[in-house]
Amino acid sequence: MPGGRPSADEVESVRMAVERFSPRTQRETEARRRFLAELAGLERPFDATGGPVHVTGSALVLGPSGTVLHVHRKLGTWLQPGGHVDPGETPSGAALRETVEETGLPVRHPDSGPVLIHIDVHPAADDHLHLDLRYLLLSPEAEPRPAEGESPQVRWFSLDEARAVADPGLVDGIDRLREVAADRAHHAPAGLS
Repeated sequence: MPGGRPSADEVESVRMAVERFSPRTQRETEARRRFLAELAGLERPFDATGGPVHVTGSALVLGPSGTVLHVHRKLGTWLQPGGHVDPGETPSGAALRETVEETGLPVRHPDSGPVLIHIDVHPAADDHLHLDLRYLLLSPEAEPRPAEGESPQVRWFSLDEARAVADPGLVDGIDRLREVAADRAHHAPAGLS
């Protein structure tokens, strides 16, 4: 992304990933429809300074203890880690970077590469709209240690606990994460997770 502007291929890759996303709920259906409509009209879709609507990258972290959430500094609610895409970065790269900053966990994308697990479209705290791509990130058992200046309120939740405290826009994503966790547990060799 020279100069922070995504290539046509990078934007097309995001569009195709969102088109392939199979919504299961009314909220997901509306998020997919709105995401595609908004993306089509954005000149600089990954640039947070390019207008009031932009793409963001978030993570649904899966680890042995469940998932990790943090209290968003501006909203005061338990959310997944994530945020704006920096110049020269992809949304999946932003999800990884933001998760490391906000949780301090040694996370990674699955070995097969970034997996888009959920999408959401929602207003942000400061009068703009996030087209949020949520990627699956994996973490070993580790104690969260957020970077200086990040919310100190970050912790592991069982998937049931996370669903109970999560923002309504995150509930469907946690349900999808539960399916991934069950599938990984079913296919993991004995003694491995």
